[in-house]
Amino acid sequence: MRLLDRYVIRNFSQAYFYCIAGFVSIWLIFDISDNISTFIDEKFGFALTLRYYATQIPEISIILLPISLLLALLFSLGRMSRANEIVSMLTAGVSIPRVLAPLIGMGLLTVVASFGLNYSMAPHAEIAKKNFVAMARQHQYNIQGQIFRNRTDLRTWFIQNFRPGHDIFNNVQVLQQDEHDNIVENYLSPRVTYHSDTKTWELENVKVVKYDPTGNITDDKTYPSLKIEHWSETPFRLGSANVRAENLSVPELRDYLRYNADFPRTLLAPFQTHLQYRFALSCVCLVVVFIAAPLGIGYSRRGVLGSVATAIILVFLYEFLRHLFLALGVGDHISPALGAWAPNVIFAMIGLYLLYLRATNREGLRFQLASARRIFAR
Repeated sequence: MRLLDRYVIRNFSQAYFYCIAGFVSIWLIFDISDNISTFIDEKFGFALTLRYYATQIPEISIILLPISLLLALLFSLGRMSRANEIVSMLTAGVSIPRVLAPLIGMGLLTVVASFGLNYSMAPHAEIAKKNFVAMARQHQYNIQGQIFRNRTDLRTWFIQNFRPGHDIFNNVQVLQQDEHDNIVENYLSPRVTYHSDTKTWELENVKVVKYDPTGNITDDKTYPSLKIEHWSETPFRLGSANVRAENLSVPELRDYLRYNADFPRTLLAPFQTHLQYRFALSCVCLVVVFIAAPLGIGYSRRGVLGSVATAIILVFLYEFLRHLFLALGVGDHISPALGAWAPNVIFAMIGLYLLYLRATNREGLRFQLASARRIFAR
């Protein structure tokens, strides 16, 4: 790494970490002020409160990283521009893309960190919040009255209650059907456990009733414990009817789409869109670099404030389009890939155009008020 790269990274990193720490501190202050009564009433305690916020910080970091990156780039590059350091680098023969190369590298590192958080921890933040409140209240957060239909293996599950993320199900009835939708077996058990290491279902005190094609009972037996190895269901699949796409990790989204491939397209659209969105959301940080870096560089003091205002407006416009395209993708009005990636592509092209203008020392299109008045006067 050249001395110039270390200097640019050092100036940027100081502002970047200060922005992250500042935003996280502001969020903590407001969140604690909103939830302090709940913490006291439910007797969270200091250790449980720390664990609670440890599960929430990944989700908040996904939001704060692009904003912190934007402000740090504008501040560090703007400060170097005001001190004529950028002009000195150009005079020494260093091009604008070469000056920004270490910052683009930092943007890529932020993309990796953002994707690591968004892969599993951030989507589970909402479920973790419910589980912590249930834990403090000394009762379990359960799902009541679950029905699951396995269309591939022709099995239907009726579950009275279970706790998400756990392998124990209470008061379960499983109906096995044939290809003509006739019930051939009926399993009744007060407690069913899934052993993930052997992928085996264990039914306790289970009653197994078998039927002939006309519906008559041919066999009726009760077993203290019955282990079944050939059932393809998993606890995640049984609870998938209650999940929301935005609360699932990347592996869970893939499993949901694989196991429920026979669902209508409109029902799968939210999960397909959010699977693409998990990757697209992480790449926002790189888009921010392409937008903020050329706007943060100014060759005159007068243009710095305008560049900062332009960057902020573009980011807010990006956020509007991101939510718009995501809603269109979730509603199956456009393809999932377009709903997730379209804002990134649009603003990456805008950023690359701004970078081209800055690298070639050209000005963008200016809207002159006097010229506009003459046009309307005509």
